Amino acid sequence: MWARPQGLLPPKRCCAMPMFEPGGMPRIFALPPGVDFPRALADGLWHRLTGLSPEALARVEVFVNTRRMQRRLQAMMAQGRACLLPRIRLITDLGHDAALVGLPHAVPPLRRRLELAQLVARMLDAQPDLAPRAAIYDLADSLATLMDEMQGEGVRPDRIRKLDLSDHSAHWQRSMRFIDLVSRYFDSSQPPDAQARQRLVIERLAGHWAETPPLHPMIIAGSTGSRGATRLLMQAVARLPQGALVLPGFDFAAPPEAWATLGVRAGSAFGAEDHPQYRFVKLLDQLGAEHAAVTAWHPVPAPNPARNRLVSLSLRPAPVTDQWMIEGKLLLDLATATAGLTLIEAPSPRAEALAIALRLRKAAEDGTTAALITPDRGLSRQVTAALDRWGILPDDSAGRPLILSAPGRFLRHVAALFGRKLTAEALLVLLKHPLTASGAERGTHLRLTQDLELQLRKQGPHFPTSHDLVAWSATRAGAEAWGLWIAGLLAGLERIGTRPLAEHVAAHLTLAEGLAAGPGGIWPGALWQKPAGIEAAAATAELLREAGHGGAMSCADYSDLFAAILQSRDVREVVQAHPHIMIWGTLEARVQGADLVILGGMNDGIWPPAPAPDPWMNRKMRFESGLLLPDRQIGLSAHDYQQAIAAPEVVISRAVRNADSETVASRWLNRLLNLLDGLPDQGGTVALAAMRARGQSWVGMAAALDLPLDPVTPARRPAPRPPVEVRPRGLYVSKITTLIRDPYAVYAEHILRLKPLDPLRQVPDARERGTVLHKILETFIHKWPIETPAQARARLMAVARQVVTTEVPWPAARRIWLARLDRVADWFLAQEAERAGAPAIIEKRGSVTLENGLFTLSAKPDRIDVLPDGRVEVIDYKTGKPPSAEEQRSFAKQLLLEAAMVERGGFEALGARHAASILYIGLGSPPKVVQTVMDASITARVWAELNQLINCYQRREQGYLARRAMHGVDYPGDYDQLSRFGEWQISDPAWSEDVG
Repeated sequence: MWARPQGLLPPKRCCAMPMFEPGGMPRIFALPPGVDFPRALADGLWHRLTGLSPEALARVEVFVNTRRMQRRLQAMMAQGRACLLPRIRLITDLGHDAALVGLPHAVPPLRRRLELAQLVARMLDAQPDLAPRAAIYDLADSLATLMDEMQGEGVRPDRIRKLDLSDHSAHWQRSMRFIDLVSRYFDSSQPPDAQARQRLVIERLAGHWAETPPLHPMIIAGSTGSRGATRLLMQAVARLPQGALVLPGFDFAAPPEAWATLGVRAGSAFGAEDHPQYRFVKLLDQLGAEHAAVTAWHPVPAPNPARNRLVSLSLRPAPVTDQWMIEGKLLLDLATATAGLTLIEAPSPRAEALAIALRLRKAAEDGTTAALITPDRGLSRQVTAALDRWGILPDDSAGRPLILSAPGRFLRHVAALFGRKLTAEALLVLLKHPLTASGAERGTHLRLTQDLELQLRKQGPHFPTSHDLVAWSATRAGAEAWGLWIAGLLAGLERIGTRPLAEHVAAHLTLAEGLAAGPGGIWPGALWQKPAGIEAAAATAELLREAGHGGAMSCADYSDLFAAILQSRDVREVVQAHPHIMIWGTLEARVQGADLVILGGMNDGIWPPAPAPDPWMNRKMRFESGLLLPDRQIGLSAHDYQQAIAAPEVVISRAVRNADSETVASRWLNRLLNLLDGLPDQGGTVALAAMRARGQSWVGMAAALDLPLDPVTPARRPAPRPPVEVRPRGLYVSKITTLIRDPYAVYAEHILRLKPLDPLRQVPDARERGTVLHKILETFIHKWPIETPAQARARLMAVARQVVTTEVPWPAARRIWLARLDRVADWFLAQEAERAGAPAIIEKRGSVTLENGLFTLSAKPDRIDVLPDGRVEVIDYKTGKPPSAEEQRSFAKQLLLEAAMVERGGFEALGARHAASILYIGLGSPPKVVQTVMDASITARVWAELNQLINCYQRREQGYLARRAMHGVDYPGDYDQLSRFGEWQISDPAWSEDVG
């Protein structure tokens, strides 16, 4: 079982013998892409220790770069024979070495960001033109990230100041003002940040090892050396007598001339940082070694060496892609290289997710270990949802952001209450949250919340106060204590202003725990329970602990800060996941192994992700100062891709279109497809067609998955015919227009008694504006004293200000509506001054019974003026465009019918009078008057048409047709969902049906 593979070092029979042969050159080992790195690393350790004393393994010290790698390697080593295990440590654990006594502890990252936020805020107070205050915490976080990078790479602010940037003077001066803020943290008298301390630790260890090198084996495994501090450590360990490096995903297939094209050795100004092997070139250069010096750590072959050669050639740097024409002819085994490759090109992200889910389901049925690897968390959530239909729960290593968990959402909603006027929407969102009143009486709480929602939707107010909640609860049995509980917690929140961060946190937690406890509760329910609650408690505890370094801030700034803290934390919930189906991020994929790997979302912007914008330094500045280039992240992502595509079986998936436009395939996938398509003589086009055919089969199954088993007949255009006795016996004149345009709406509202609920988020819409304008003009016209035009204008605007202050709860809408009225005030008053009549009726109801005696027409006109000759003028105000004369003849019959009602004595205060004219006064932009001169023939015709219309609907065979003559094709109706509009079109014939 423990036989030594051929070709490696002979076994050491004495425990005093070294693990590695002594020599002057650094020991650099590697494993090819596609190999299960932790397993191969463990096997290599076992092989080299074969024949040594039992305690030899315990002397070995292995440094890895992630906690997952540490756990997996420990598990791999524990599966071997019984013995003492090596010390497997994280690189970040180096600070605990005894040689580092006296080095101060690192400052917590949150504390540093809070300190930077205060500095940025003070700078913006002094120079408001630099940036808006809303950007304080984004700027502080970006500065902290830049400072971490500078400390990790050993770049001091003085080095940046010396750059020759005369051609970027304006931008550079602004950037330096912010960079100067962090200069103080590079002083040795200041406690270090985590990155600064890590570099200090490594530099001190390297100096200590140079004087007294450790004699026991030390190995750094799994790191590419992409960060400056880690690269220093790797150089120091590689030069130790018993030190070694084990590199992951090393491209043994690349020829020497390919290595020569990477890095600054090729004369490039910046190097090929976006190449997956660039970091190895840079490391080897600094160690003074060539790529040929890198040897295999363990003789484990790659799953598909032919595919590794193909991918290696496709990833050559752009300047030397002419090598495809030379070396491509040597790829004679493309069928073998692509045998395990499948290319899914789905028409949409949803189709891609379904196709991936189907492939994972097949893997679960076959017992195959399968993993979806994608940086796109949206895609992974869609795949998880699709797998749920078959009861498959994947093991998602990334978990989910704390801000999206139940405690995260709850705490974020609570934080948004401070310093703001309480809205009905915010109140009900919070009351309906599952963590509110989770301590006790949850059922009663939900029942009362539902009742309160109906009240707020129907009658408001839009901005409920504590007084409103107490008054409402007093009218309902059993709701008094509940209403007092809510009112007591929410009272006075809008009056809170700027205060110390510690007070914000304390008040936030008090309110959150009070809401979670419920009426009379003494413990915060389920708020701090389960993994998400525990993580939320840890986040708030850390913020409370560091709050003293945050200074004073407004409620809005605190809400933004708290959301950013939640966003930075993830929750790994304990679930009974499927043992063979996993979802990994690119970091997790580096330390795991699977038989089937699915590379999801292979589009540009995802693979690789778009570089984050840098507000401080451009690419040239970064290069000249020694900081990391944006291409570094692209190169790391390319390395992840090169390792993942080397798995035994690989599915590459992408959506060719998203919600916005057509997508662009990942640059690496494009290179692979172009290379295959350019090798027809070697079978490349045939292999590519086979890859696409395998993928298309999954796309086809995904499309079939959504097809109904039986055909579904779309709904027909309804025209219900209810019994005559249940049809309305009266309507307002405004509803006659509805009866003409959309009879189905009259059927739904007056026969089915269905009324649309007002939206929870009330907005100042056209209907609200019309109501307010009518009230303003009613109040103004009702009492018109003798006054000058200037006095009339002043009174009109005073009335308007009083009405909008009382009726309009939106400050922005108040200003806009007052400005619009102010713009047309002079025009309106000039029109009124020329008017000959005097107002006789303002917003008073009247009615007339039709000749059949079965129907009553009612109206509440805006205004009816009596002219000097005894006739009347019917007036209506419009905030928008008044109806044209053609529209009035066919549809908008409101004023015509009111005029006919006046002639028939429909308004008691007037008696029967002749109508001289009807008048629409449009107070929009521009203002407009539409006047129609009336005579007896017009009113007689309108009245006859009304009687004919009503008599038609008094017959059972007349149905209430949906959307009979809408104002426009896209004009929305309140009952379109009920009539299932969309399954039928307005050109479809009516489907009449007796109902009731």
